Amino acid sequence: MAEVTAAQVKALRGLTDLPMMDCKRALVEADGDQDKAIEILQEQNQKVMLKRADNATSEGRISIAVAEDGSSAAMIELQCESAPVANNDEFQDLADQCARQLLDGPGADDPEALLAQDAPGTPGKTLQEIYEGVINRIREKIILARLLKVEGPAAGYVHHDGKTGVIFQATGENGTAAVMRDVAMHIAAMKSSVVSPDALDAAAVDTERERLADEARDTGKPDNIIEKIVEGRMKVFYQEQGVLNAQQFVKEESKTVSQVLAESGLQAKAFARWVLGN
Repeated sequence: MAEVTAAQVKALRGLTDLPMMDCKRALVEADGDQDKAIEILQEQNQKVMLKRADNATSEGRISIAVAEDGSSAAMIELQCESAPVANNDEFQDLADQCARQLLDGPGADDPEALLAQDAPGTPGKTLQEIYEGVINRIREKIILARLLKVEGPAAGYVHHDGKTGVIFQATGENGTAAVMRDVAMHIAAMKSSVVSPDALDAAAVDTERERLADEARDTGKPDNIIEKIVEGRMKVFYQEQGVLNAQQFVKEESKTVSQVLAESGLQAKAFARWVLGN
């Protein structure tokens, strides 16, 4: 059996970024052959993933990357088993690299396609290699659960705990990135569900309108007043249903979101609001 030197262990650790003892054991098993030792470490990684395959991944992080000019935005969800791992710098760096590559790269239809691409923050390695290395070091199940890329104007917001993320899209050319990010933050905080009343279930809207009209008629007021009463109460209904345009803006409650956007030459187009695991 060939003697494994400290220099060999150090070199293998430099290539894999795995613990020294793991590298030494792999080199001993490989009789000093570096390439074979790397294969052994990769096999160990697969065993870790297989062993923990049934474990729940209820923790993790949502990461967003937005182009400097707001022309596009990308969002990914990286799941893990425990809160300490979700707060681990390596785990968060992997999430951020995935989001950045999705934004700047050729795009990807699924997590596997994204992981096969180069890691933007680690020259010479793919995201898959970074991903496997993190699993090997952390020894926990990690899943790239979902991804999304949209065209702008767009902005993004991730809550400080990393568990809620929003990408917001608008139409218009005069808006500012700050306003759009504030709207994304509003969506996260106020749990907006749709952009406009048109996106609500039409039957439910009609039923509520009829109910409010019946209540207003009982007051004995004339039809033109009844119509105004109903329209006023429908605005409240829309807010309760999470209609973004109808909601009072969280940073300036005297205005609706649509009014704030209009002041910046914008209109809400679409949004995606993700909550970790949902």
